[in-house]
Amino acid sequence: MSDAGKSTSKRLGPAGWFAIAVMTGFLLWAGWYALHAWNALDGVEVSTAGWIFIAAGVVFTLALGAGLMALVFYSSREGMDR
Repeated sequence: MSDAGKSTSKRLGPAGWFAIAVMTGFLLWAGWYALHAWNALDGVEVSTAGWIFIAAGVVFTLALGAGLMALVFYSSREGMDR
């Protein structure tokens, strides 16, 4: 019998809340660091080729992530990960 249709609602325990707090701290620190790094680059110009490569990197990264997630969903639906 499969448990696919059953919903198990559990409250988040102390370890879960701690993990959320740590990840939130990391996110805030990364934002603070990015803001200070961005402000330190005052006067630096990015060429057109630089912007093209930045955009290509973003598109490639998003496509790779989407492709990997598609493979995860495909293998789950086909029963390959049991």
